[in-house]
Amino acid sequence: MDTSRLLLLISVALLALAALIAAGIIAYAHQRRERSSQVLQSALDRAGAGQAGAANRPAPIKPVDLLRSFSGEEEAPVHWLNTSFGKALVADEDRALLGKCGWGTPRAQLQYLVARCVCALVLPVLAAMVFSGSKQFLLWLFAAFTIGFLLPKWVLRSVASRRRASVAKELPLLIDLLGLLQGTGMSLDQTLQVIGQDFGNVMPVLSREIQLANLQYSRGGTRERSFGRMSEIYQNENLVALTSLMTQIDKYGGAVQEPLRVFGERLREQRKAKMKELIGKISVKMTGVMVVTLLPALIIITAGPGFLAVIRALGAMTK
Repeated sequence: MDTSRLLLLISVALLALAALIAAGIIAYAHQRRERSSQVLQSALDRAGAGQAGAANRPAPIKPVDLLRSFSGEEEAPVHWLNTSFGKALVADEDRALLGKCGWGTPRAQLQYLVARCVCALVLPVLAAMVFSGSKQFLLWLFAAFTIGFLLPKWVLRSVASRRRASVAKELPLLIDLLGLLQGTGMSLDQTLQVIGQDFGNVMPVLSREIQLANLQYSRGGTRERSFGRMSEIYQNENLVALTSLMTQIDKYGGAVQEPLRVFGERLREQRKAKMKELIGKISVKMTGVMVVTLLPALIIITAGPGFLAVIRALGAMTK
């Protein structure tokens, strides 16, 4: 092994060691802060002044229980998200993407932070092991760090786009179910409860969102606020119109079957127009494909014998 390759491997190992030391320092500082707060709370409890807050005070998180906290078995250190480091790695855009993916809880945000840190450290180490003898080692190392840092965000965008497409596909079925269940004499609350509990197999995204809206409404929120969350997350115009319609029905009452039927017909007309537009675009794209693939074959079949006759005639003239 040459000297340059050995130095590069040593530098990468030292970088990984420095990252581990920094993580250990952060964990140690967190543990000291928790111990200090625990000692202070114990003193207040002994004095009789901290009995009210003792029940709500979270237990200190040990490093051994950190992985268990990510799986949901222990309380997660979600206060890391409010630090400057956590806000830099989990920005508002990332939190919005987590909400669009259905992972808007603080525990999911903490898992995203840890995944981003792990990918940003593991990929450069793998790149150092693979491209250690390359002349562009630093370039590969920087590229691996960049990819590792952005990879979780790319995954979130992919999942969010798939969920938005699922919402657009599930919306006509949701409108039909609303009209059908309302026609049986159920109230709006009963209809939403049935859809959220019994139709998760056919509408996995909207059924889950309706469950969350029902949970928020049962805890004292308004229908407008609970439905507004779906509208803000998925940014679908038809979903916004449907949620505003249900909000008005819940507020003012009235017959709902006819508005839902008209809305469903309008949505189907929009889907037909969109399909026609897509078909038109595919026809234009297929024209280029046909020119590239079929035109040479047609020229060979139709003009091939003529070209061969001309070549033979020219060959006979030269003899």
